[in-house]
Amino acid sequence: PNPLPPPYPRKESEIQKDITMGDKRASLVPALKLSSGHSMPIIGLGTWKSKPGKVEAAVKHAIEYGYRHIDCAAIYGNEVEVGIALKACFDSGVCKREEVFITSKLWNTKHKPEDVKPALEKTLKDLGLKYLDLYLIHWPTGFEEKDGKFIADSTPNTETWKAMEKCVEAGLVKSIGLSNFNKAQTEDILKAAKIKPAVNQIESNPFIPQVDLINFCKNNGIEITAYSPLGSGDRPWVAEGEPKLLEEKIVNDIAKRLGKTAAQVCIRFQIERGVIVIPKSVTPSRIESNFEVFDSKLSEEDMKALQTSKFFRSCVPVKTITVDGKSMVVPRDLAHPQFPFEELLEKFKDIRKLNAFQSKE
Repeated sequence: PNPLPPPYPRKESEIQKDITMGDKRASLVPALKLSSGHSMPIIGLGTWKSKPGKVEAAVKHAIEYGYRHIDCAAIYGNEVEVGIALKACFDSGVCKREEVFITSKLWNTKHKPEDVKPALEKTLKDLGLKYLDLYLIHWPTGFEEKDGKFIADSTPNTETWKAMEKCVEAGLVKSIGLSNFNKAQTEDILKAAKIKPAVNQIESNPFIPQVDLINFCKNNGIEITAYSPLGSGDRPWVAEGEPKLLEEKIVNDIAKRLGKTAAQVCIRFQIERGVIVIPKSVTPSRIESNFEVFDSKLSEEDMKALQTSKFFRSCVPVKTITVDGKSMVVPRDLAHPQFPFEELLEKFKDIRKLNAFQSKE
């Protein structure tokens, strides 16, 4: 991998050259107009799984290179470090605060209306910001701690949403949205909303194109952000033998023909569909490569071929349970009334009927 840029101070001429080149690259990035009236760059840097000690340099390098969209979340545990990187970029003149679109997310244990604003204020403090551009309900599955255990929070998502709307009215965030909400859950929010969700952030890549959900959201004025666009092969619960997106033959055949990488093909797959995409990396050369997706296009045939690949949902935390004396791996939150993934509800419907899971982990 390329070495990280040298630390400040650098020669003024070098700094200005980097700023100019970053601004030029940033100007090539299309932006989608949200229902809130604000614009959101179609590509951003994801920070999930970016470890402390690495994420600061990654965010700095991304912004210097031309990224103007950073995706964060409280649960990622690295917002303080992201904030240090943002401040460095603002203070050094790489960009202004208003030029960078910054997203964060409300964690599952903060769904009670009285917890929403304090959670957002904590994120703002950690990031060193006065406002966010976008704040999302991270999952529809709220939890609360009781007797040392986490149980389902009975707070309706519509009540959490009303508290999110108050954060907009308070000037703490410009746009609000959802993450990991299915069609029915999104419909519930739309029916109750005074402020329409601007975005639904969902797992999407050629293994899980999410065509129906994307069409539903877009038809209702909700833009889509695709997380894990490269298949999330570095997530903590990777299982032996599962498919690897970046090793798929069709992905690599297209990449070879276009003179691109497999990752670039997967990122361009989303851009062709008008879907916002947030590839994650802390490696400078990959941060740069993931951004270089605006000089080629995928054909109609390419898009069809990519979407007929095998189906695989990767971003579902799992746990091991015991059923009739046998161990079984199931989605961790399967028993939650708001568990959002329909195909997994169907697959594990008999298991879900059990009143309790005997966890081995």
